[in-house]
Amino acid sequence: MLTVRPAMEKDFDSILEIQREAFGEYAGLYATSAWTTETLDDLKRDAQEKKILVAEWEGTVVGSVRFWVVGGVCVIRLLSVKPSHQGRGIGQALMREIEQRATGAHKLYVCTMLRTSRNVHLFLKLGYRPESLLPNHYNRMDMICFAKYPQGL
Repeated sequence: MLTVRPAMEKDFDSILEIQREAFGEYAGLYATSAWTTETLDDLKRDAQEKKILVAEWEGTVVGSVRFWVVGGVCVIRLLSVKPSHQGRGIGQALMREIEQRATGAHKLYVCTMLRTSRNVHLFLKLGYRPESLLPNHYNRMDMICFAKYPQGL
């Protein structure tokens, strides 16, 4: 059974391990070290400024995502799901939970690596639309950014 809830400090080691596994899959395509080498101290600092959600599958943390609202825009980062649990709707559940929690946001904004068709498909499926391309951007990788303008948020 899948549960999505706010992260607690006891989840941080699991979050970092899931990120290392999930983003490590793209090591041949992109320089992913910013996401695969994040430290516990980095995550603790991030948690002071952002909201972090985790997904549990049968009591084990298998995914996470971070978000914050600034100027009415909900910025979404580091959506990651343990590779062994991908394809089960966990990423969708995390994104939908953000949509429920992002009160006061008139726009949801998320970027991903351009050559990650699985991620691009996920955001399109959830109603996000491409908004911009950022060639040679973060760590010299091509990024695609999506936006969703939900009614009632």
